[in-house]
Amino acid sequence: MTALTIQLNSVIDLTDEQFYSLCQANREVRFERTTIGELIIMSPTGSETGNRNGRFNQRLFNWSDQDASGIAFDSSTGFKLPNGADRSPDAAWVKLDRWNALSQDQQQRFAPICPDFVVELLSPSDNLATLQAKMQEYLDNGARLGWLINRQTRQVEIYRADRSVNVVDNPESLSGEDVLFGFILQMAEIW
Repeated sequence: MTALTIQLNSVIDLTDEQFYSLCQANREVRFERTTIGELIIMSPTGSETGNRNGRFNQRLFNWSDQDASGIAFDSSTGFKLPNGADRSPDAAWVKLDRWNALSQDQQQRFAPICPDFVVELLSPSDNLATLQAKMQEYLDNGARLGWLINRQTRQVEIYRADRSVNVVDNPESLSGEDVLFGFILQMAEIW
């Protein structure tokens, strides 16, 4: 997925409502917004990456439905992070009590919450350093666990709130640890 970053601050400072309206008026375009107001326009992923992302989301949603301790989200979901950025991970999960603490209006828009768990699946056109910074941003805003999956190198960078990044080479499976207790992802479906 190739991303285009546009500097708007010198022309307009989009309010949260204007950004939300822009996204709703252009549903075929995936937008994010950085903490300093840069507008990021992301192109669709390639078919293979989209399939793998769909597989991951399928597994996460199935587990979330059975576990019932939280809510799973796909890549079309925007979150308003505490630092002011609007981000859309490839997959996310929020603990149910945190989700239920939001008003219905907040839940219907870009929820003002950082997911407990996030996943970014590196596509061939992504910039690794950009996604690594995005993963760190999630941690800095309250995420407890994150996976940056690099299919090309068969590596997974595991981000945890209380530790440094752990890079795992060609894992057979990944564990949701104490965040997604009991969730195991078999990587053969993703590679």
